[in-house]
Amino acid sequence: MASAARARGPRLQGVADDPVLATLPDDVTLRLLARDDGAALAAAYARNREHLEPWEPARPAAFYEADYQAQRIPVQLLEHLNGRSVPLVLERDGEIVGRVNLSDIVRGAFCNAHLGYWVDARLAGRGIMSAAVEAAVTHARDDLGLHRVQAATLLHNAASQRVLERAGFERIGVAPKYLQIAGRWQDHVLFQRILHD
Repeated sequence: MASAARARGPRLQGVADDPVLATLPDDVTLRLLARDDGAALAAAYARNREHLEPWEPARPAAFYEADYQAQRIPVQLLEHLNGRSVPLVLERDGEIVGRVNLSDIVRGAFCNAHLGYWVDARLAGRGIMSAAVEAAVTHARDDLGLHRVQAATLLHNAASQRVLERAGFERIGVAPKYLQIAGRWQDHVLFQRILHD
C-alpha cells in the first residue's frame, strides 16, 4: 500500500516515472523522499540518534518526532521540484535506513551540488553507502547534467572519507571551522568530484 502511495508522489528530476534511483547491496533501495515518510524518518533518526550525534548539527528534541519530520517533507520536496535539491532515502523492508542528499544545487558557471549522507548503524561497513553515493553522483552527472559534486567530512571521520575516495572524490583542502557540528564549529576536509571534462 505504501509503495502505491509513493508511486503517485514527486518524481526524481530527470528520471521518468520511477521514484527509485538504485538498488543497493543487502536489499536496500535508494529512492526519492515521499510525502508519507515522516513517521519512518523520525523512527530512523531516533534509532540512530547516538550513532549520528557526533557527525551532525545539534538537534532539538522535536527533530526525532514524526510531526516534526512530516512538516519538513513538503519543504524538501518543493526544493526538489524547483531543481535545488534531490532528497533521497535508503529503504529496506519498508524501513528507512539512511539518507543521501544532493543540496544547494547551483547552475550557471558553477553547476555544482553538495552531497550529504548517512546510513543506519546496523548496516554500516557493508558497502551500502559507497553504492548509494555512486548512484547519487551518477544521477547528478547523467540526469541533472551537473559538472561537480562536493562534500565535506570532519577531520576524524575516516569512514566517510573512505566512502568518498571509493566514489572517486579527491581531497581539495581543509576548511577551518566550516560547520557547526555537535554544538561547536569544527574543521572539515573538503572533497570534490568533477563529473565532466
